[in-house]
Amino acid sequence: MSGWEELEMLLDSPSSLTVTSNVRGTVKDKPNFKVDEDVSALKKAMEGIGTTEKTLIEVLTQRSNAQRQLIVKAYEKKNGRKLVDDLEGDTHGDFEDLLVALVTPTAVYDCQEVIKAIKGAGTTECTLTEIFASRSNKQIKALSEAYLAETGKALIHDLKSEVSGEYGKALLILAEGKRDESTNVDAAKAKADAKALYEAGEKKWGTDEDKFIDILCHRSVPQLRQTLVEYKNISKKTLQESIESEMSGNIEALLVAVVKCVKTVPLYMAEILFKSMKGAGTTESTLTRIIVSRSEVDLMDIRAQYKKLFGVTLYSQLESEVSGSYGDALKHLCGQ
Repeated sequence: MSGWEELEMLLDSPSSLTVTSNVRGTVKDKPNFKVDEDVSALKKAMEGIGTTEKTLIEVLTQRSNAQRQLIVKAYEKKNGRKLVDDLEGDTHGDFEDLLVALVTPTAVYDCQEVIKAIKGAGTTECTLTEIFASRSNKQIKALSEAYLAETGKALIHDLKSEVSGEYGKALLILAEGKRDESTNVDAAKAKADAKALYEAGEKKWGTDEDKFIDILCHRSVPQLRQTLVEYKNISKKTLQESIESEMSGNIEALLVAVVKCVKTVPLYMAEILFKSMKGAGTTESTLTRIIVSRSEVDLMDIRAQYKKLFGVTLYSQLESEVSGSYGDALKHLCGQ
């Protein structure tokens, strides 16, 4: 399919940046969910010597996050101990991180990943880019509230001291979670924006990054999709290609991520998953974050994009790259 048809098809396709219902996730509410049975099974799996990982995987990967939160409450009430503490005491490494992620409320998990990315020596920009480029306004607001509750500080305030330059400017706009959400497309404005982007980048000596940041971080998804089509009309290059040739470093990565997410979040996520398993060693933290955070949003679409892009299924790739209980749990979440 030519880049053209691809762009044209985009205009009417749904976007994970705006969709709120879980229709494309792999994990759904379990029918006939019995919280007490799950609590007893988990307790039994961690009692005595040795842990029955199989039970932990079956219970925690086959319930929705909302159901896991009910398990967390009931577990503490019945046992006088937090489920998270018991999981941390009885499992370790990547498997522990994955189970803890599963029993954490979604927004709190996003927030903890952001805290990890900005804490300690150096900031992990790639994590911040991935999260803020791909989350909807609603998800970003929930993340911000969780951040305030966890740290007692405002997310924007803490980010300001961690990120700088053009990258910082763009990230802070995205972190406000105020992207326009109207579904109406103003064709004339899309043309004007495309022209402004062309003149701010390709057509001039040096690049006016602010113009790119302003348009890409504020406009609605449908509006930007139309703008991508108009840009290709004027430039003969795609906007992504222009950004890649005009910019570098973190700002390039962030704006390319935004363009990809405007087109289709699952494609963007499939590429990151592929990179996290490519080459020497696997980046488990990325694998865990994406599979857990997308399992109730669009993991079915991510699987489809993965197969289309790389010619293998995500499931079979997981099979060859990750092993043990950790691998089993990921495969349960991914589904076949």
